[in-house]
Order: sequence, then C-alpha cells, then structure tokens
Amino acid sequence: MTLYLLYETSSGYSLFQAGGLDEIGQNNEAVRNSVSDLNRFGKVVQLTAFLPFESALDALNQINSVSEGIMTDELRNFLELNLPKVKEGKKAKFSLGVAEPKIGSHIFELTKIPCQSNDFVHEILRGVRLHFERFIKDLKPGDLEKAQLGLGHSYSRAKVKFNVNRVDNMVIQAIFLLDTLDKDVNSFAMRVREWYSWHFPELAKIVNDNYLYAKLAKFIDDKSKLSEDKLSELTDLLGDEDKAKEVVEAAKASMGQDLSPIDLINVQQFAQRVMDLSEYRKKLHEYLITKMNDIAPNLASLIGEMVGARLISHAGSLTNLAKCPSSTLQILGAEKALFRALKTRGNTPKYGLIFHSSFIGRASARNKGRMARYLANKCSIASRIDCFSENGTTVFGEKLREQVEERLDFYDKGVAPRKNIDVMKDAIERAENKDTDMETEEAPAVPSAKKSKKKKSKSDAAENGDHMVEDKPAVNGGASEDAKSEKKKKKDKRKLEQEQGDENTNRTNGAHAEEDGLSKKKKKKSKDQDGEVLQDASDVKKKKKKSKGE
Repeated sequence: MTLYLLYETSSGYSLFQAGGLDEIGQNNEAVRNSVSDLNRFGKVVQLTAFLPFESALDALNQINSVSEGIMTDELRNFLELNLPKVKEGKKAKFSLGVAEPKIGSHIFELTKIPCQSNDFVHEILRGVRLHFERFIKDLKPGDLEKAQLGLGHSYSRAKVKFNVNRVDNMVIQAIFLLDTLDKDVNSFAMRVREWYSWHFPELAKIVNDNYLYAKLAKFIDDKSKLSEDKLSELTDLLGDEDKAKEVVEAAKASMGQDLSPIDLINVQQFAQRVMDLSEYRKKLHEYLITKMNDIAPNLASLIGEMVGARLISHAGSLTNLAKCPSSTLQILGAEKALFRALKTRGNTPKYGLIFHSSFIGRASARNKGRMARYLANKCSIASRIDCFSENGTTVFGEKLREQVEERLDFYDKGVAPRKNIDVMKDAIERAENKDTDMETEEAPAVPSAKKSKKKKSKSDAAENGDHMVEDKPAVNGGASEDAKSEKKKKKDKRKLEQEQGDENTNRTNGAHAEEDGLSKKKKKKSKDQDGEVLQDASDVKKKKKKSKGE
C-alpha cells in the first residue's frame, strides 16, 4: 500500500509520495536515522504536487481552516486531482498521512480517502519539513522564512483579535490599581495628619475623614490667621456650622507649635497631592463600574462591581472564570487556607473573595456556608452568560439576585423559593422582549407621526363640528366641500331610515311571533278539550254495555 503525505506550509499545500518503506520496515528509529541524510530520504520520499497560495490573506484563511480541522474546497480539489481515484465498493490501495487527526477524519468523511496519523507519519513529515526547500526548485533562499514570518504574525493577530468593548484585561489592571491607590492614599493621609498635627493637633480629633482633613489643612494653612471671617467658608467645606465654630475655637487655644512659611507650603503641596490622588481614585472607581457593566453586566448586577472585578482578576480573565466550576469559584482567594487545611487534614474554607458580598454578611452563622455555595453557583452561571452571550443584558443577573434573596428568606423565615426553571424562563422572555423593544425603537417613527396628525385633525373636526366648516375659507373648491357635506348628510339620513325600518320590522315580527304563540296555545287548549269530550263519550258507552250485560 502506497503512502501519500499531506504537508501544509506557509507558501502552499504539498503532496509527497513515500516509497520503499519495506526496506526501512516502518521502524521509527530507522526513519529517524534516514531523515537527517538527504540522499537516503530523497530516495524514499518524492514530491508529487504543490499548490501555492494566491495571497497572504488566502494563506491565512487556509491555515485557519486547517487548524480548526476543516477541509477547504481548494484542498479537496487538490487532493482529488493528484490522488488515485477510489472506486465505489472497493478498498483504496493507498492511504494519506496527515499531521492532525482532526483534518484526517474530515477528509475521510467528505472524500472517503483513508487517512492515518501516527508516529511513523510524524517522523516522515519531520524529514519533509527539514528538507522542504530542496524539494521545490523555484524557491529562493529567504522566501520560505519570509512567508513563515508573515503568516505567523497574521495568524497570531487573528487568534488574539477580540471585541474592544469587552477587554477584561482593563478591569484586572483597574482593580489592581484601585487596591494600590487605597493603600497609598491611606498612608499619605496619615502622613499629612502627623505632619500638620505638629502645628494644629486638635484638628485631627475634630475631623476624622482623611480627604476632608487634607482639604482643611490646605485651607487653614496658618492657624493663627484663622478667624471668624472664614467661618462661612469653613462651613461650606465641613457641611456643619457647629464643627466649623469648634475648629475656629480650637485654633485660638491650640497647643501646636508654629511652623515657618516654607514648612507650611510643603504641607499644603502634600495635602494637595493627597486630594488629587483621592479624586483620581473616585474617577477610577467610576470607570471600573462602567467597564464592569460593559464586560460582565450580569455578574456585576448579581454580586456587585468590586467583588466581580476581584473574581475576574483572580481567575485571570472572564473566560477562565466562566470555565471554573462553582466549587472552585467559591474558594477563589482562599488557596492558602485550602492547602493548609489539606496538609493538616483540617476543615477546608467555606468562602474566599465571595465573603465580601453582602449576601454572606446578611446570612446567619450556621447558614454562611450554604449561602456561599449557592451564591458561587449563581455567580458561575452569570459569568458564563456574560462570557458566551452576544447581547449584553442585566436581566439574568437581576433574576439570579432575586433567587439569592429568596434563598436568604428561605433560610431565615422558611419561605419556599421559586423553581430555577420558572425563573430562567421568565428571564429569557424578558430578554427577548427587550430585544424586540430595541428593534422597534430603532425603526423610523415618521409614518406614525403622520397618522397621529391625521387622528388629531379628525378629532378636532369632530369636536368643533360645524364651526370648522364655517371657519374654513370657501376658496379653491368650496363647492366641492359643500357637495361632500351634503352627500354625507344624505348618507346619514339613509342610515337612520334603515335603522328605523329595521326596528319597525323587528317590532312587527315580534308582534306576529306573539300572535302565533297565542294561536298555538289556543289550538293546544282546543285539542285538550276535544280529547276530554271523547274520553267522556267513551266512558258513557262502556257504562251502557255493562248495564246491558247485567
């Protein structure tokens, strides 16, 4: 049985015929030894046909289909032209060696060409890859390397392509930056407190908020210059007049030391930096919320933007989170505790990052583990919907949140929750209705406006009645309007006459029906009377007969 080899390169498809395999005995070690030597390998393997790609785009499409295990039309035509034809009902006297078993099975399904993919075929294909430049004569020394490099770049770029609006990497970077900003802002705010407390120590006890403290440190500057003239501005900053008065009184009787103007300038600059950082932190938080609503709207509506972002960043991406089972998602972030428990054979952790959700905090101590398991289940469903659905909606997340709320009520009060099938059916219906509403909103509303205008004009005419006819100028077709109005009046009169006639006929019919009913009743009565008379006559006759017999 002859063996043909299909080899896909960056420049085109090539078909090789391997002969003299009986001499090698299909031994892998013998093949490995013969691969390195071109003289021996050239006697065994020979080029049968070569089909170059038309362009770089064609090469990318062909290689993409090969990697997915799909045979293209060009490859099918190439194989059918250059391979021996297989007769129906007979076995093929050859086989085709391929590198990937996926494409081999697809070729066999469509063309009935027997394919094989094993170590022996891979070793021969390795030799073909090694000596490919020498098999094709027209190739220049650097052409194959350039084609490989260009195709490699385009193939990688096509594989890495994704939707710009659903980049979960931005969420990962944003949540990391938010955590570092929280630490930095806290440490810097503490530094401002310590630095300015040398000058005004009483302010730290009055104002607890770090951002507000930095604002006041920048505004007050030198405590000796603070007077009641600045009371209104202080109340605007603090939002409380009593606190502002307390700050002014504390500045008058402060125990802090005096600072030089240069030191106060440095404190002011540092307080301004802390304020800028905290404001940037707020903006970053808003950006993260909007980004989470774009990337994972259902997960964000179920568990919150911050916890959802932490889950995505810990898993590595949204797809990785979607691939995680709910048991893994439940203990994400508690890996150290899990492995310590496995090592010491202790109790495994019940929750990881999910613990920051409000649902577990609201659950009782004995139900926290159950709640964490149920919440992880719903989070895995929400992440899969967000990852693999094309249209982003928050319907499923809201419904899943309702289910978690119902489960909380079930644990606390014993209220039976709804079934998951009913909830999901309702969510699917709502999502479909939203899609249809969006489509109707996108459609142009011009004809409806025209219709509404016509309806309005008709209603106005009906309300105003004859006044409208009088107000309209009888120019350019006034006679025709009068004729139309007369015709309408005539039609109305005819309708009224017809209705009256119908009523009269109904009345007459009713009267006739009553008379018929009365006559029928009379007939029945007369019949009954006749029957009674006949019965009396028959009784008289019977009596006469009896008397005669006696």
